[in-house]
Amino acid sequence: MTDAPMFIAADWPAPAQVHAGVSTRNGGSSAAPWDSLNLAQHVGDDAAAVARNRRILAAALDLPAEPAWLEQVHGCTVVEARREGIVRTGDAAHTSAPGVVCAVMTADCLPVLLTDRAGTQVAAVHCGWRGLAAGVLAATVARFACPGTELLAWLGPAISQRAFEVGAEVREAFLAPCREEYARGAVRAAFLPARDGASRYHADLYALARVALAALGVNRVYGGGFCTVGSPELFYSYRRDGLTGRMASLIWISHAPDAA
Repeated sequence: MTDAPMFIAADWPAPAQVHAGVSTRNGGSSAAPWDSLNLAQHVGDDAAAVARNRRILAAALDLPAEPAWLEQVHGCTVVEARREGIVRTGDAAHTSAPGVVCAVMTADCLPVLLTDRAGTQVAAVHCGWRGLAAGVLAATVARFACPGTELLAWLGPAISQRAFEVGAEVREAFLAPCREEYARGAVRAAFLPARDGASRYHADLYALARVALAALGVNRVYGGGFCTVGSPELFYSYRRDGLTGRMASLIWISHAPDAA
């Protein structure tokens, strides 16, 4: 893993003052099974190693501040990220303040990073299937002082459809809120029947996020070509490994758009 990157920058046409991307599992100090750049304090890893890993990443990226870490609960709460150092409960963070780093941690769930086209606001969203079905993206987009048509989204590493087998109740959780037939059709297309029986499906988190974003007017969507389960050299995966670490998806504004 020594030649693998520590951080993957988001590949999207965001304004120059917006910085975004995701850490990998490489370049840190944690021992197996958290090896090596685990950034989560809640997964059983040595707390001192996690603290070192956070310092390593901050130095490598020249972060303007400690990320505004969240206690994620698979819900729809969006918090305003601040530099106060307090861990707040929620599954998305938004800010318009330069120098504040929004962050979400994942190891199969889908991280979504958002910015407006002017680069004056950013957000990071943790999209487990429960939060995604319940509307965490809609709650986050609502925090922006512009319509969804003015936003860009980047989809970070998540479990791929072939690796994500779920029950019929997950499919129904996404179908139930759909009012328009075209949306129901798009949701149905994101669930492929599993081979081992009716009532089991392979869910496409990337497709489901795109459906939710499109309904909000967010059509500039990038990323989405990863699989955490199938890339053990790069990513942690809870479904693959059980006891494991977490990556962090980060986004921040380095300076105001009109600043030098």
